[in-house]
Amino acid sequence: MNRAKQSGCPLSLRRLRELIAMVLTFAFTSYALFAGHTIARAAPAEKGTDVISIPIVYVKEQRKRLPPLSLLDYPPDNEGIAGAELAIDDNNTTGRFLKQDFSVEMISSPKRDELIEGVVAKAKAGVGFFVVDVSAETLLALSDALKDLPAVLFNAGAPDQNLRESECRTNVKHTAASYAMLTDSLAQYLAWKQWRKIVLVSGPQPEDKLYAKSLKRSLKRFGLKLLAEKQFEYQPGSHRTDGGYEQVQKQIPTFTQGLPEYDVLLVADEAHQFGDYFAYRTWNARPVAGTHGLYATTWHPASELWGASQFQNRFNRKAGRHMKPLDYAAWMAVRSIGEAATRTGSGDPKTLIEYMLSDNFELAAFKGQKLTYRPWNAQLRQPIFMATPKLHVTVSPQPGFLHRITVLDTLGIDQPETECTAFN
Repeated sequence: MNRAKQSGCPLSLRRLRELIAMVLTFAFTSYALFAGHTIARAAPAEKGTDVISIPIVYVKEQRKRLPPLSLLDYPPDNEGIAGAELAIDDNNTTGRFLKQDFSVEMISSPKRDELIEGVVAKAKAGVGFFVVDVSAETLLALSDALKDLPAVLFNAGAPDQNLRESECRTNVKHTAASYAMLTDSLAQYLAWKQWRKIVLVSGPQPEDKLYAKSLKRSLKRFGLKLLAEKQFEYQPGSHRTDGGYEQVQKQIPTFTQGLPEYDVLLVADEAHQFGDYFAYRTWNARPVAGTHGLYATTWHPASELWGASQFQNRFNRKAGRHMKPLDYAAWMAVRSIGEAATRTGSGDPKTLIEYMLSDNFELAAFKGQKLTYRPWNAQLRQPIFMATPKLHVTVSPQPGFLHRITVLDTLGIDQPETECTAFN
């Protein structure tokens, strides 16, 4: 009784506060585990130790792009960097207990030489981590420029398959999904639905052809039959203002009239110049999928699975808009650095990269399971959403597709298939 009076608080009230704290701790831990996350227990920092600064640079290539068909598809100015900034906040939440300080700045230019000059200067000044949204050609040039420096590039924006295969680099990691991962995800779902008879319409742009090539590989891999392929010709940048929807309404049925009987029409329009014209306008009443209609994506702004609601809300409050796949890829890149720094207690790029490629590394990313990097090409394994503009439809890998190590390796180039030898 005297002890309770000395504490300035009745014993029963203090005990009640302890019980409430225990309940809240249990509830938070249970929610995090249900959401697929691990609670990082920060070890107390030693007194007198200096703060470890881990600077990160976001590199954005200002590329000339054809205007999209829809006014809704113009990219926001802060696309990509907004995801990196959210991840910096997440890293520093744990980092402040471990005396680790994360920061990000951006280098942006339409000129490849300026980007290379800026990145090399930052690397020589001690920056070890670069999250990049650049073309495949620029990424390879950056990689070659940094080959003798202790720095690593995280590819957040280029899905090109050659970056993971014949042109793979040991100083490049990929948080962006490859074309093979995206098209395998779609082909798995079509196979699961038993929609096996396919026709393909592709565009003339180089990225359209890369996506179409990957689609054909995936169709063959999962036992689907490509009945016919046609190329859709158009004038880039022309949105058919002289006739509008009436002209399109007549053109698309005529274009698709002669196709054989099919289950699904696949569209390969990475440039986003014609794909939206096909849904509801084809000669036969069949679903449209590929880059438009039902499409594969690493992230969807309507996802509420695995604790994603609070993640979406935090991004909305910070960026003032919905999260896009590029934001998500940048977030995963910066969080990978933060997770490795937390587990190793280091800020050294070589140490962190070695840890990321080890069996000990895991990244919780609101996808229901831990994500890891493939040791043979440094591609981040991850489930892929099949989605429409409003909602996701399903998540691949699909049920029944098995793998001896992880079902995530049924998406994309598996180790026995890889042409990447750099990591050997």
